[in-house]
Amino acid sequence: MERKQIVIIGGGPAGLVAADVLSPFHDVHIYEKEKGVGQKFLVAGKGGFNITNSLMGEDLVKKYSPEYFLKDALLDFDSTAVREWLSQMGIPTFAGSSGRVFPEKGLTPADVLKKLKEKLILQGVEFHLKHAFTGFDGDQSVTFKSGRNKIVVQSDYFIFALGGASWPVTGSTGEWIKIFRKNGIRTLPFQSSNCGIHISWPENIQTIHAGKPLKNIAVTVNGFLSKGEALITEYGLEGNAIYPIVPEIRNSLALNGAVQIHLDLKPFNTEEQLVQKVQGKTSTKTKNYAEIFNLDSAQLALIKAFTSKEIFLSPELFAASLKQIAFPVDSLRPVEEAISTIGGIDLQEMNPDFSINKLPNCFAIGEMLDWDAPTGGFLLQGSFSMGHWVGNKILERENH
Repeated sequence: MERKQIVIIGGGPAGLVAADVLSPFHDVHIYEKEKGVGQKFLVAGKGGFNITNSLMGEDLVKKYSPEYFLKDALLDFDSTAVREWLSQMGIPTFAGSSGRVFPEKGLTPADVLKKLKEKLILQGVEFHLKHAFTGFDGDQSVTFKSGRNKIVVQSDYFIFALGGASWPVTGSTGEWIKIFRKNGIRTLPFQSSNCGIHISWPENIQTIHAGKPLKNIAVTVNGFLSKGEALITEYGLEGNAIYPIVPEIRNSLALNGAVQIHLDLKPFNTEEQLVQKVQGKTSTKTKNYAEIFNLDSAQLALIKAFTSKEIFLSPELFAASLKQIAFPVDSLRPVEEAISTIGGIDLQEMNPDFSINKLPNCFAIGEMLDWDAPTGGFLLQGSFSMGHWVGNKILERENH
């Protein structure tokens, strides 16, 4: 196989995996506009470093939207393959009870990134830092800005892994979208995913209860159910019980301009079981209910704010309300604060090998494309799978 030049633009997880697959056979150059690669990777680890998720096969694929787009890549390099790949680099992993997969205790995102960079350097990958992509220059070359210099780079293949628009502090500003649009590639506006939601709280909830967790809850919207934890914030709610229902909230807001979520504070009890606990009690002292149902002050404040006085003072109605407190959602948190985004390159512009229809030697992977997945290791897994898939597809092209 004749060695080709391959330029990867963006040093995030998707780009780094593509470099790993290709560098034993071709000359690989990674161009990154920040002072180091993997900036978002490092930030992602701050809230608990789920590097993938132990779901397999169709169960894994179902976590992604649209399913068809990532299916082949996910099945080709699934969570077991990712864990094996990490293990070969000296990064043992373990699966938590929720299915999230973490590096062994004591291994930080910086440690994982260091091992991967060392592997790539050994395989001959060259890193060009502080190089910002500025445009296309004919069919086989692109331009970068480094300091005050404009640099034109030619290559046999270009792999774009420039990220979406979440966490711009890490370099993923989404500015590239203008360049692609100018070159006739259809793009969609970035929208928030895996983010907090705005709820108009009464002042006492904002001032007294912001920062308090709601543990072991369930949240539903339009029949979609999510269990976990949420955090009361000054603006509304965030947390792992909220993020999975964001796509449904986003769609409802776009279609109807209004949506309600329903909070279940006691998902492990039926309504009948809860009502039974207060059956025959005539006391209207709400603090008694708080003890009976083991409610904290924040939960009690939410019930009071979002139910009627009649419900709040009736033992049976109060008990039933614990399963379905309705909150109107005003909007989602802005893109800059979201964990991930949808939007970017319209998938109709893409081929199954992640090459771009109009630019057959250019590929795009990662959050540049319009796909969605929840937190819990699925976002990184999606990026790893795409990087691996695109690397192998280029190798297949060169082998024919």
